[in-house]
Amino acid sequence: MEIDNPFAGSWSYRSFRNDPDLSKEFGALRFGAGTLDLTAPEFGRLSGTLGGEGWRLNLTGGYSYGNPFALRFQGSGEIGSELWVYDYVGYLAPIWPHGVDQRPAIAGSVIRTVPHSGGQAAAGYVASFIAVKQS
Repeated sequence: MEIDNPFAGSWSYRSFRNDPDLSKEFGALRFGAGTLDLTAPEFGRLSGTLGGEGWRLNLTGGYSYGNPFALRFQGSGEIGSELWVYDYVGYLAPIWPHGVDQRPAIAGSVIRTVPHSGGQAAAGYVASFIAVKQS
């Protein structure tokens, strides 16, 4: 039985390089984009997938209630012939009492846990992400 929680569902995911140079074009900051699908198979646990064109990671992790609500998960998958492993931590954005056109959103950080691309994509690289609930 799936547990009802604020993280379950489909989210539009975008991650960005943490570059402080304001002269950089916004598109040059893109690290990744895809659909984040989360389910809660039991209280406190999350599973799902994160993927886009040509890649998909299987997710396992958990969530906790609080102020703010938090989630932490790991994504792993074979992309091409390489193992990709990333760790994610995120927080449910607060709802503004008089906000207009608000959608549930998660803001967080992602770290590349295992290197890939023949060493060109080093372990330890950190980016920031946002995910916006689709429905």
